[in-house]
Amino acid sequence: MVSRDAAARRRISATVAMALALGGCAFDDHRGQGGDPPSRPLTAPSPSASTDPPPACPASGVRIRSTGGDAAMGLRALGLELVNCGDQPYQLNGYPVLHVFDAQREPIMLRVVNGGKEITSGFDQPPRTVTLAHGERATAVVLWRNLVTDSTVVATNGAYLTVAPAAGQPAEDVDPDGPIDLGNTGRIGVSAWKKADPAAPVPTRPAPPPAPSAVPSSVSPPDSRL
Repeated sequence: MVSRDAAARRRISATVAMALALGGCAFDDHRGQGGDPPSRPLTAPSPSASTDPPPACPASGVRIRSTGGDAAMGLRALGLELVNCGDQPYQLNGYPVLHVFDAQREPIMLRVVNGGKEITSGFDQPPRTVTLAHGERATAVVLWRNLVTDSTVVATNGAYLTVAPAAGQPAEDVDPDGPIDLGNTGRIGVSAWKKADPAAPVPTRPAPPPAPSAVPSSVSPPDSRL
């Protein structure tokens, strides 16, 4: 008989694949003891009605944002998108670098798992060289579980996330689309950057939250926000 967790993983893998095809990703174990809210259905992005000019391109030449999240049975997934907004080709070959902060903007100590193999299956494709021309995009998925295995250990909830394209590169604020509810697992996973389908529409997302005031020294580099 197929376990509920295995069924949830299959559902999330299918959802992630669909979201990656749209140029973003978003996605599911148990939310402490209060139960999870219903998972939000993914919908095709609609064009933005805003007439505001696009934000200035960072000095790095790339812009990073989230493309939405999803959850079911405690396995969480948050899509990341990197856009080359500069004039020169931009090359990636590895994993996003994540830093997580609590509600007081204090860094949270955690272990970042490249590929997410300790969290769920299906996101362990090795890094490949990705070259982005102006306007092209790359995507990745941040993964974690809201799992409490020891009632004596306080559960961790992150409120802010920063993401850098690679180690040593400038990080940007990214909207986590809700709490980063890690339970007491102390870990978070992230898939390698993957080039997005240029034919897929660009998702519309709100502006990111204000930047944290400090960079956490306690978070390991990829192997390291989430």
